[in-house]
Amino acid sequence: MAASQESTTTTASRCMPKMARVKHIFEVTGYSLLKGIGVCESIESAPFTVGGYDWYISYCPDGDDGYEDYASIFLVLMTETTTKVRVLYEFRLLNPDTGLSSSVRASSYVFSVECSNTDTADFMRRSELEASFLRDDRLVIECDLTVILGASSVSKSRRTCEIQVPPSDALDNLGKFLESGDGADVTFKVQGEVFYAHKIVLAMRSPVFKAEFLGPMSIQSGKDITQHIEDMQPAVFQALLCFIYNDSLPAMEDLDRVRNG
Repeated sequence: MAASQESTTTTASRCMPKMARVKHIFEVTGYSLLKGIGVCESIESAPFTVGGYDWYISYCPDGDDGYEDYASIFLVLMTETTTKVRVLYEFRLLNPDTGLSSSVRASSYVFSVECSNTDTADFMRRSELEASFLRDDRLVIECDLTVILGASSVSKSRRTCEIQVPPSDALDNLGKFLESGDGADVTFKVQGEVFYAHKIVLAMRSPVFKAEFLGPMSIQSGKDITQHIEDMQPAVFQALLCFIYNDSLPAMEDLDRVRNG
């Protein structure tokens, strides 16, 4: 029986955030000359663009209102926008002793018409900043900025073929070979009754027959052979063949009639 085929289409989708990321390095030289410019007074980096928006870093050496003992650093959105802009940002300071930058502040923030700069007035105490990150009158600020631009969905489809496999009829076919005797290459004579069978089937199902027909001591290999059996009833031998070919036995009450159907 031929297997039937049914076509199935499988669809899948994946949502991924759309992002733009830039790291901006702001180097402040002549630091000592900038101290004392006043609370809330700032120096600014050059503008840089991320995600279609312009930004800059604002640094207040003398801190912001209420944070006079701090150095205040802000990320400022320059571009005027009526929509909210969500970002992930990280401020880092370069350690001049190791040449590596240390993360000081990392967070997310939503910019809007009302909020155009991060709330980072308490960035770091000035005494700590000057002791750990200021060398040769130089301070290096790094800003790693990621702008979330929304989400995109990607979909794809795949057509697969499901094969409907019919139930196995191997045993039925073997049983038909037993009934018809087609291709038989071994003959059994049991108390005068003749049975036709196939060596390969018998060898496959019985280690005794395998040794006899296919083993190193087998005789008449490749030829039709005849076996004589005198110590078994024909009906019982027929039931044995039925089990070998069909993996089942006839009803016990039919053993006497199995030879004649």
